[in-house]
Amino acid sequence: MEKNESNLESNNTQETFIKGSAWMTFGSIASRILGALYIIPWYAWMGSYGNIANALTARSYNIYSIFILISTAGIPGAIAKQVAKYNAMNEYGIGRKLFRKGLLLMTILGVISAMIMYFAAPLLASNGSQSDPRQVAVMRSLSYAILIIPILSIMRGYFQGYADMMPSAMSQFVEQFARVVWMLLTAFVIMQMQHGSYVHAVIQSNLAAAVGAIFGIAILVWFLLSRRKHLDYLIRNSNNQVQVSTSDLFVEIIEQAIPFIIIDAGIQLFYLVDQYTFHPMIASLVNVTSDTIEGWYALFSLNANKLIMIIVSLASAMAVTAIPLLSAAHTQKDYRSISKQIGNTLDLFLFVMIPASFGMAGIATPIYTVFYSYDPLGSQVLYLSAFTAISLGLFTVLMAILQGLSENSLAIKYLVLGLIIKIVLQYPMIYLFKVYGPLVATNVGMLGIIFLAIKHLEVTYAFNLGRTGRRFIGITAFSIAMFAVVELVVKFGGKILSPERRFSALALVIVAVVAGVLVYGALTLKTQLLQKILGNKATQLLHKLHLN
Repeated sequence: MEKNESNLESNNTQETFIKGSAWMTFGSIASRILGALYIIPWYAWMGSYGNIANALTARSYNIYSIFILISTAGIPGAIAKQVAKYNAMNEYGIGRKLFRKGLLLMTILGVISAMIMYFAAPLLASNGSQSDPRQVAVMRSLSYAILIIPILSIMRGYFQGYADMMPSAMSQFVEQFARVVWMLLTAFVIMQMQHGSYVHAVIQSNLAAAVGAIFGIAILVWFLLSRRKHLDYLIRNSNNQVQVSTSDLFVEIIEQAIPFIIIDAGIQLFYLVDQYTFHPMIASLVNVTSDTIEGWYALFSLNANKLIMIIVSLASAMAVTAIPLLSAAHTQKDYRSISKQIGNTLDLFLFVMIPASFGMAGIATPIYTVFYSYDPLGSQVLYLSAFTAISLGLFTVLMAILQGLSENSLAIKYLVLGLIIKIVLQYPMIYLFKVYGPLVATNVGMLGIIFLAIKHLEVTYAFNLGRTGRRFIGITAFSIAMFAVVELVVKFGGKILSPERRFSALALVIVAVVAGVLVYGALTLKTQLLQKILGNKATQLLHKLHLN
């Protein structure tokens, strides 16, 4: 009887994780696709001002990203974790109190950050001697979003604390959709109908971040109201045995938020090493112009990175789902559940991420042409970056697992060690591999973190590494088979559909992706790997498709 209950609980947890991951993956991928596609018409409507318009936006967004990090301060993730903790204790009332106090804190942080960015814009927009009026206006247009986004973020964190990922995913999609519609509509009206100023068009495009956030909040309020009766019922039937003061709640939020900031910035810290070291290091090794070096830097730091982050977002979606589930199990000291959830998280990650990365590598040349232009060196950098995505994604998931288990300090130590490895290897790798060197150094640094984290989980939580290892071997073998088919399609299909022209390259990508999905799907279905990893969800899906 106990065994059956344990299996039922395990299946429910697995289903909750898979369902949550599916929703967060939808929200993340759909948002990134929208964010990538809008640039094509927007850039065209800017006409001859396209480059300068992009430059104004990019410089503003660099400052904006810093303020968003400060104003949200890792609090949404911390709220999700703490709400899950109190919910596991049947103290739903404290979770709601935590949300309300956090909402107040985020509103205050948002107002302060928005005011600083607005009034400091002339200083922040300075090019060394004087500020650029265009840049000041564009930067100020983003300050309105900083006022609103912290509220949006903490509302998402509250739902995630209940392991209810659909509202977060839908708000993410609606936010991005509203943002893109506003950007394209205002750009078309100002530039094509009114023949107005490109600066005004850029200002409206940046104001779209605030418009999107308002729509995102609106749909979350709707979800909150529609779930109000159920949430009230849970609160009425809580234990109500734990008393936590407002000051204690604020301390809890801030203590949990600081590690989230550091760990969430992990990948960006690796990129900062590249930003400040690649140019001087490679300049000491090769005799080329500064513009050539900047072009090489752009290949891996901007062009390839924009594409691989689409698949890395898969890992981010799973990470967001894993934290509250693990936090709840950790609060209940249910180590068997923790071990199974770690296995479920890593199995699902490997099942999706490895074939996605191999597939991206297989279509590197035509997909690079579709987004940018035909460039053999750029395609080769994307090829290596696609494999780097696996280590970046695994890092993201493992850090989330450690955070969910309240191993924040250990996660930070691993991150620091990985950064030290990256810094030490940066020059030797650039010396040996030139433009590919930073990617190699990043991979080695990430692999160091991954090894330590997995070993710790195996020893401390009895994580079944053997089972995940066997599935990893199977997934990798199937991914290599899929990769070989995709490579053949690109090679022979490229004789008919040229990978050097955008539209024929897009057709080649579609054909290759379909072939890859069919091969990988058939192999995982035939060996029942799909059913083992997705559990009952796979059985239901196969039944709907009449494949079982």
